[in-house]
Amino acid sequence: MFEWITKGVGKIFGTKADRDLKLLLPYVGLINKEFLKLATISDDQLRARTQELKSVIKNRLQVTDGELEGLHDKVNNNPDLDLNQKDYIFKNIDALELERNEQLEAILKEVLPEAFAVVKETARRFSEQGQLTVVKSDFDVELSKMKSNVEIKGDRAIWHNKWLAAGTNIEWNMIHYDVQLVGGVVLHQGKISEMTTGEGKTLVATLPAFLNALAGHGVHIVTVNDYLAKRDSEWNAPLFEFHGLKVDCIDKYPPNSAERRAAYRKDIIYGTNNEFGFDYLRDNMARSTEELVQGKHHFAMVDEVDSVLIDDARTPLIISGPIAKGDEHEFYELKPRLQKLVDAQRKLTSDYLNEAKKLMKENNDKEAGLPLFRSFRGLPKYKPLIKFLSESGMRQVLQKTENIYLQDNQKMMPEADETLFFTIDEKHNSINLTEKGIDLITKDGEDATFFILPDIAIEINKLEQDTAIDENEKLKAKDTIIQDYNIKSQRIHSVNQLLRAYCLYEKDTEYIVVDSKVKIVEEQKGRVMEGRRYADGLHQAIEAKQNV
Repeated sequence: MFEWITKGVGKIFGTKADRDLKLLLPYVGLINKEFLKLATISDDQLRARTQELKSVIKNRLQVTDGELEGLHDKVNNNPDLDLNQKDYIFKNIDALELERNEQLEAILKEVLPEAFAVVKETARRFSEQGQLTVVKSDFDVELSKMKSNVEIKGDRAIWHNKWLAAGTNIEWNMIHYDVQLVGGVVLHQGKISEMTTGEGKTLVATLPAFLNALAGHGVHIVTVNDYLAKRDSEWNAPLFEFHGLKVDCIDKYPPNSAERRAAYRKDIIYGTNNEFGFDYLRDNMARSTEELVQGKHHFAMVDEVDSVLIDDARTPLIISGPIAKGDEHEFYELKPRLQKLVDAQRKLTSDYLNEAKKLMKENNDKEAGLPLFRSFRGLPKYKPLIKFLSESGMRQVLQKTENIYLQDNQKMMPEADETLFFTIDEKHNSINLTEKGIDLITKDGEDATFFILPDIAIEINKLEQDTAIDENEKLKAKDTIIQDYNIKSQRIHSVNQLLRAYCLYEKDTEYIVVDSKVKIVEEQKGRVMEGRRYADGLHQAIEAKQNV
């Protein structure tokens, strides 16, 4: 009934997609109208349209840009201004920048039909004519030295429709269809455009990229991997370069290099989400404007946005400093103890699993629940356990037992955990040592609190109450207590990370080892995530586990 009503309402009012399309279709008509006008003009006149559009934008923003320039000059030419005066000026600059962005957006909306038509006509001429011939410019001459598709003959530049993209010779044979014009408008409006394979996502991106590059503040096109970034930048470049727009790919150059800085100064910049992200982080750590790489952000498009902003969001981008050698050595020093602990837990888990199997054969499901639950709490990724839980009804037995121990705020959980050396909460990706586990890894004759954190508040309070110690001795004793706490805190953290490395992260599943390096494997798609490292010492723990 509800479905019938929904369909009926949809037929009367239309779906959200239908209503959006109705608003977008007039743009298609305007673009194609401009496109038809361009058919009879020369190649030189077509190229000149880009400069005309740039002039329109510049002239319309001239007043606001003049005001901004005046405010910046006021700050730069008056170094003696006090903080309040500078703050007031910068607030005015921020307000003017927002106003300028609104003005620019309105102008781009006006010139959109002609800008899109220029790109479509350029694509048509490359496809149907095979080449475009124009009066040579300095930029044409510069490109002819680097690219085979640009040829200089006398005072003319010939742009051929064959060039290299990702090491492969391609011939341009694409013209924008109406559906791609709609996609281009949607992207310019800052919305998501969903297109299936073969609908020309790469071609769609050329439209809003060209339009927004006219503003002269750079366009970033974000891709999921460096192959696509390099390929798309080379594939689409001539379409933009013919009109004097410069194109580059940041993935071609090392981070923080002069070449990468130069790439960011181009009109249209391709790159992977990793490289854009890490450059942004490095810029936030810069100590002077000369160290900045990216410059001002203006307009960005994200290819495969679900992968970049959802799947890849599970792994944060982190820039870390050099690892303290002491911390690295501690993982290797603790490794034999942890190996002993994990081996003991594996044997215990196996025993509990065998006990559960035996009780299940005797049809004693109720009694089998506890050893099965203990086996799961001990090593949830233990392969024989996973296989047993895949059998009919076994997962339900585990779930019933788990529910019993989780009720009343987990009041009964210590009873289930007391026989284990450590417990694993797979849902929260956490591990906790039990007293039994601490006893096992504490060596004979060693301090019984070697792996136990002191309660600083209680220890310092005792110290304060002791009247037999003078103030200098108390200060030294406090430093000793705090130092002891820090050492043990780091030690326990290292133990936990090693346990996580051994029990929750499997080689060839969560990571691989290539050329003596641990490389993370992306969980959703199984691809290697180059340049990524686990945070908080976990990566070093895995390296210690793998002896790399």
